[in-house]
Amino acid sequence: MSDPDSDSVIDALTRAATVHLSHRQDDSPMWGSGFFVAPGWVLTCAHVLAPHLKGDPAMTFRVCGSEVNDGEPLDARLASWLLDGEPRAEQRVPVEQDLALVRLVDEAVEHECVWLTDRTDYPGGRGIVQGYRPEDDPVRQIRRAVRWKAGARINGFDDDYGMRFRPEAEFPKGGSGSPVLDAHTGAVVGILKSRRSGRDGGMAIAATALRRFGPAYQTLMAAHDRWHGQSPKVTGHNWIERQHQLPGAGVHTSGDQWSPRDRREALALLSGLHPPAAIRPVVELAKKARGGVAAPPGQLLPRIWRDGHGLLYEAGQPVAAIAALHYLQLVVEYERSRGGDPVALADWVARRLQDVPRIVHTVVTQATLPPGLVHQRTADGQDRIVVHYPRPGDGAAVVIVELEPVCDARPARFYWRIRVDDGQDVNEPLHEEQTGDGVPPEQIVQRLRGPLEEVFASVDSPGAPAPLEVALPVDHFDTAVHRWQLTEMARLHHPAYVGVRRMVVLRDLARRGKPDAVWQRRWEGTLTAEVLTGARTPPQRQVPRPRHFEEMPASTVPVLCRPAGSGVGRRAIGMALQAGHGIALWHTDGHPDLSCTEFCEEMQQGAAQLLAQSAGAIELPDRLRRIRDDISGSRNSRHWAEGVAMLYDDPSRPLPADDSGPVDSP
Repeated sequence: MSDPDSDSVIDALTRAATVHLSHRQDDSPMWGSGFFVAPGWVLTCAHVLAPHLKGDPAMTFRVCGSEVNDGEPLDARLASWLLDGEPRAEQRVPVEQDLALVRLVDEAVEHECVWLTDRTDYPGGRGIVQGYRPEDDPVRQIRRAVRWKAGARINGFDDDYGMRFRPEAEFPKGGSGSPVLDAHTGAVVGILKSRRSGRDGGMAIAATALRRFGPAYQTLMAAHDRWHGQSPKVTGHNWIERQHQLPGAGVHTSGDQWSPRDRREALALLSGLHPPAAIRPVVELAKKARGGVAAPPGQLLPRIWRDGHGLLYEAGQPVAAIAALHYLQLVVEYERSRGGDPVALADWVARRLQDVPRIVHTVVTQATLPPGLVHQRTADGQDRIVVHYPRPGDGAAVVIVELEPVCDARPARFYWRIRVDDGQDVNEPLHEEQTGDGVPPEQIVQRLRGPLEEVFASVDSPGAPAPLEVALPVDHFDTAVHRWQLTEMARLHHPAYVGVRRMVVLRDLARRGKPDAVWQRRWEGTLTAEVLTGARTPPQRQVPRPRHFEEMPASTVPVLCRPAGSGVGRRAIGMALQAGHGIALWHTDGHPDLSCTEFCEEMQQGAAQLLAQSAGAIELPDRLRRIRDDISGSRNSRHWAEGVAMLYDDPSRPLPADDSGPVDSP
């Protein structure tokens, strides 16, 4: 192409998919612009519709485009918008809420659809915006909608979804809802939100904000990718064939390059699969396809398989065939692992592998799922991901906080250190405070916030926060670590409690260095147990005795309905540790002086259910985290697990031995 900043066919295809919206009455003024993203689906700004649908969101209105339905209006209704609460005409709509999906009443109408980017990042460059604006018709004495087009460059971003234009960009009234096309790649990357204000060039909403529609996003993008995967029906021209000639497509001279045609086929096939069970599998599969390297920071969390493909781009460059094919094969393996039959995708990958070098073929055909992606069926038949706790060699990181009491300090004070176990070895302390008077218990969280934030930022994966282990003496086992808040102010949708965000377990600080044979033997038995059960500890109307714990099968977990740091609970947990138990549950919030209460029964029943539903010990920490998440959402202060702590002490990942032995006095 002689002009790398423009493609006349893609411009025409964008124009053919662009519409304007208005009341159903003849000659009614237009509200704003919009564009087709899938058969029967129009995307526009919520603020374009809000003043007119106030009080009647189900109202039928009109969608019209000069190249849609021979220019005749089509009836449509609001399907969904991101607005919170009742819209107010005078209220400025935040960027992250300013999208609306409109559905045609007659779904059989054929029309053009834009190609929406699958990327999260924006490579930059010249943009082209097309839409409609109102214009006076002096002959008919009405205001009619006329097409317009403008070039613009995006030079800044606001939070996750706002895209700022350079000051020279000017857009007409009525342009809100227009598609913003990236001329470099031939993909729509945003939706025009606002015109120029002062020195500002205006703002667009990144196409990735569509992910906030939740399940509707999966439905919409599946329809979008299926439509583009077919031969063009409307104009006879094809977005992808034109994109193949653009600079953003890269140079495709051999089979090891990934082309827009490959992307079209792959995304169309992915659209036919069941959606992923959660964010984590998309993140983990994309990470493995990238050679174990997480996507660059700042990327929005992926929701569907298409988004995982979008994570494979690197610094504005097209996807490499080895990364894309590896990702697709991992999706195939994932689908098979949960009982699916992705035969169409598997066959296509096999055919595409015929065009790649042998090394690519080997990497892809030998693809295996990352550790921890295991599937189970819930009682109602729903499929869900069970996240396994990291084991040695998994490659997953665990953050460890060691809290060691200062000798003879009354009241208690602590020294602390933070390490990371990367699955291969436990690192030297990244942060520590081992001198001075130590830190009182009530100040521990404040002292750890900054260091932990830094460490978590370096080891967390999107959608997969690293577990937190806190090693401390048994006398302090009632420290409710899962209630720690590592930020003083949290967003409403982002819980501050560490035990809600990530798996949190306790470890015995005294179990440093090489594990003893009793602990090792019991742990191995616990891991191989097919069914886990709980044992009330101590048994009702009995004092704890060593034999209670020594005679327990390896598949049995001690469950205390009382604190473990003092009194009967302290004696019981001490005996459990002596007998080699690596897993235990207890209630940190106290216990009546006399006999157990109804709440104790609820806790025993809840713990028994938690253990019975787990297919193995390595599922327990994440299952408890999910329960804590539910408690946080329901605010149920009487839930049996609200004050429950978990010991999860893996002898195959021992804490480093304490090397602070006796030294000569000066």
